[in-house]
Parts: sequence; structure tokens; C-alpha cells
Amino acid sequence: MGKEFLINIGHNETRMAALEDGRLVELSIERVNTQRHVGNIYRAKVENVLPGMQAAFVNIGMEKNAFLYVDDLHNCKAQENSEPGDHVYNITDLLKEGEEIIVQMVKEPIGSKGARVVTNLTLPGRYLVLMPTVDYVGVSRRITDEKERERIKNLAMELKPKDMGLIVRTAAEGVAEEELVSDLKFLVNLWSKIKKKAKKGPTPCLLYHDHDLLYRILRDLFTEEIDRLIIDDPSAYEKALELLNTLSPRLKSRVKLFQGDHLLFDAYRVESQIEEALKRKVWLESGAYLVFDQTEALTVVDVNTGKFIGSTCLEDTVLLTNLAAAKEIARQIRLRNLGGIIIIDFIDMASEENRRQVLDAFTQELAKDKIKTNVLGFTPLGLLEVTRKKTRPSLREQLQEPCPHCEGTGYRFSCETLAAYGERRVIQLAKEEPSPALLLGIHPAVASLVIGPGGAHLEELEKRTGKMLFIKGQEDISLSEVKLLAFGSAEEIQYKALPVIEGEVLTVKILEAHLNNPMDGIARIEGYVIDIEDGGVRVGETVTVKIEKTYRTYAKAKICEASSIS
Repeated sequence: MGKEFLINIGHNETRMAALEDGRLVELSIERVNTQRHVGNIYRAKVENVLPGMQAAFVNIGMEKNAFLYVDDLHNCKAQENSEPGDHVYNITDLLKEGEEIIVQMVKEPIGSKGARVVTNLTLPGRYLVLMPTVDYVGVSRRITDEKERERIKNLAMELKPKDMGLIVRTAAEGVAEEELVSDLKFLVNLWSKIKKKAKKGPTPCLLYHDHDLLYRILRDLFTEEIDRLIIDDPSAYEKALELLNTLSPRLKSRVKLFQGDHLLFDAYRVESQIEEALKRKVWLESGAYLVFDQTEALTVVDVNTGKFIGSTCLEDTVLLTNLAAAKEIARQIRLRNLGGIIIIDFIDMASEENRRQVLDAFTQELAKDKIKTNVLGFTPLGLLEVTRKKTRPSLREQLQEPCPHCEGTGYRFSCETLAAYGERRVIQLAKEEPSPALLLGIHPAVASLVIGPGGAHLEELEKRTGKMLFIKGQEDISLSEVKLLAFGSAEEIQYKALPVIEGEVLTVKILEAHLNNPMDGIARIEGYVIDIEDGGVRVGETVTVKIEKTYRTYAKAKICEASSIS
């Protein structure tokens, strides 16, 4: 099967799955309301300089100040403030509180920690990365042919702007000089625009925002190594072909539009593999298993023989188990996007040669990972120490949230994730049922997100499915469930969907004020919204109302005179 990229376009999120021989190895998720910030360039203001930490906190306009370490600063500033050969720099000699500097984010804010920024800026193109603040030329280590490395490096040396640096990317292998020149021209013009913008306006401010997930995949990841890129949305498919006209026309034939009967991620068994990647225990084909315990500071992986008993001797059984575990652990590290310190407790091996085999198998599999990873070797206790750069939240942190009922010791899917799943389930049910209208039961907490403000998301779902959809909030079903309650004509389903009718008088409790019109109050029946005129001042009261007008997602009502029940 080789290497494939699957791109699933949803209303609220875009997901990219990387497959190797049909197995999921990486998952990237980008949501509308949680944009990616890594790669952004800011004009920032230095808020605090901390000599004891040799670091500074800078204001980039986010909730928490960003962290700037001295080693991420001195390469461009220390040269102006230090004698040649002096490699020890004091942060107070390089930065002053209130100073304005240009920084780039290299690590997202995670949990209680703010973002990490550097002053050595990088602007990525298709074939080159421009480094405006350092004089340097480098070539991707993934280009292994020595003649090609020499050719490209010589070209980069010739093309490099004065006092700037260039890194030649993997995609540049075999590319003609003209294409490199065109890529460099684009990057130099981009840097000129950033510098111009930096000269005026408020501080802090955003000077450059990196592109969306689809563009970054095509620019950074879609190379000759990738056999196919499959997209399930026609407009995104057309956009990808258009972008490739500029980025890499020869790869356009590898882009396919998915038009199957099932959803894209279901057809390639991606959803089930995501679920497995969120579990604590991972089973191997042999019957052995792995246990992942993830904390804020480090991740511990335990290897167990489980049901695997081998066929020869104990040492062979241990070796076979550890070899299989090494390959799966490397895959899981990429898939779960584990960062920081990783400790792997392989089953004890008496033979030094067996340890070397396991270490070689692990490092060979880990070489496929594009994120910087250091394998430090076995400790005297037989534990393998690994460190991996952490630039964004792990898969678990992206898809799940701490459970409020167990004080963070367990996890559940966030309502956003459940709403995205609910949308995909609605699309699947609409494909399976030929009737023009469907009535669907969803837990109220998720139903409100699926419907969206003023029914906007529901309208998008109807355009995509070509059916009329009615959502009914049901407290008695699980958060992850979508029930098909009824189907038929639009008139039949609308009659069944609405829990109230025009002219009906009923008693309800006003739960909250209307978000956009605080004068009105909000009540709910089976998740259906009752917008009560002038009810905003009577929140918490039980009142008698008359339904004036019904709509698909809410009803307008008026309080009956002299109605109030304590």
C-alpha cells in the first residue's frame, strides 16, 4: 500500500491521517476555533527579564506571555554584544524590559505553560527555508545521495541572499535551479513584507500567520515519497489541485477525490485506530501488550509478554516480544504525538547483543519520525531513555479532556470532538436512509453544537446530505450516540420533531437569559429551545407561557399574565 495521506474536511475541523502500509502513524487536527500558532511571527514587548533563569517573558498578545530562553536569542543579538569566542551570554546584557523584538513561535501554549518563542526566524517554502537572521546553508538529512547533496548545497550557496541563511528541504531533491530561484524569490518578498509591517502599528502584533492545514500538508509533507493523497471534499480537492499548480505540478496525478459509500476514515479503518491510540493498553499480534502511562512531565511505556509464551527458550521469547514492542512503540510515539521524556521498560534481557538488536529496531523505526527525537540508551536499571521535541499537544490532549467527576484521573471525549463525531454519524445515517427527512436523537449538550448558532451548522449538514434534518435533544442517551428516531416526508418528520405546537399553553422554568438579547429568557423542553419574551428578568422562576411561533430549532413564547409559581 505504501504511504498515503487522507484528508477529512468537516464543518468545524480538518483532519489529516498519514498511513504506512494501511496503518495509521500520524494524525493532525485543525479546528476552526483553535487555530495553530506555531510558525507565526510577532512584534513583541519584553515584559520580564529573569537572570536566574537566563530567560525572558515577552508579550505577543496572547493570554499568557511567551517564554524566550537565552540560547534562542544570542545567535542573532549576542554577536553585537559579545567578544569573538565568548560563548557565555547573560540575558540582562541582551534584553531590557520594555524593549520591542521580533519573535517566532516554535511551541504552542500547552496547559499552564505559555508559548515558546525564538528570535532566529524561519520562513518555509516548498523547496527552501529562508532564515533571515543567520548566515548559514544546510541540506535536509533525508537527501542521502552525496552527488545530489553537493549539487543542491552549491546552488544554495550561490542563491543565498547576503547575511541570510537557507535550508534545502527534502522536496528539493532533483529539482531544477529555476524552481529553487522561484521559491526563494517568493520567500524574500514575504520577508520584505514582514519587515515593512514591523515598522508600524501597535505592540504586540501579529506580523505573519502560517497557512491552514491543507496548504501546509501540500507544502511541507506531500513529496515523491507519498503514493496518494485522498480528499473527501470536492472544494478542498479542487483547492489542492490549484495549489499544486504552483507548488508541485508533477504530483497532481496523485491527488484523488474520495466518493465511496462510507465515510473516508471509516473506509480506511482510521476511526478504529484512533480509538486504539487513546487506550492505555495496546495489544501486539503475538498476544503481548504495551501499557502507556502519560503524565505532564513524562510518558512511561511498559512491555509485557501477556498471552505470548514463545516456543523455544525464555531469552528468545523475551527478545521476540521486545523486538515487536520496539516497532509498535515507535509507531505509537508518532501517532500519540508524545513529547518530552519517554521511559520504556522493556522485558529484562540478559544478553547485551539482544539489547543492541532491540535498540537498533527501535531507532530504525523511529527514523521515520520528522520530529526531533534523541535515544539516550539503556540505564543501569535496563530502562530505555528517549526525549522527543514537544511542539503541540498530544493526541490525547487534542481529543479528550479531564473528567470533572474523577478530578482528572480519567478522560472522556470533549463536546467538540463528540459534536464532530455526531456530524459524521449524521452524514452516514443520511447516506444509508433514502427518505428525504430524518429525525435524529442526540444528547442536548452535543445537539446544541451540531445545530450551531441559529441552526447554521445544521443548515450546512443539510446542504451536504441533501436531506431535511431534525435534531431532538434526549437526556437519556449517551453523549457519543446519534439515534435515528424516525424518517419520512418533511411534513411527517416536522410534526414528530417539535415537542410543542403553536397556541399551546405550558409551564416551564426559565433557565437563563438569552445570549444575544438578555431581555428574553430561555427554557428547554427535550433540548428544544423556548425563547420567552421579556423573560430575562425572571431567570429561575417557573412560569406559564403560550407558544406564539414554532421554528425547527426553537419556539417564540410569551408569559401568560399573572403566571408565576415559586
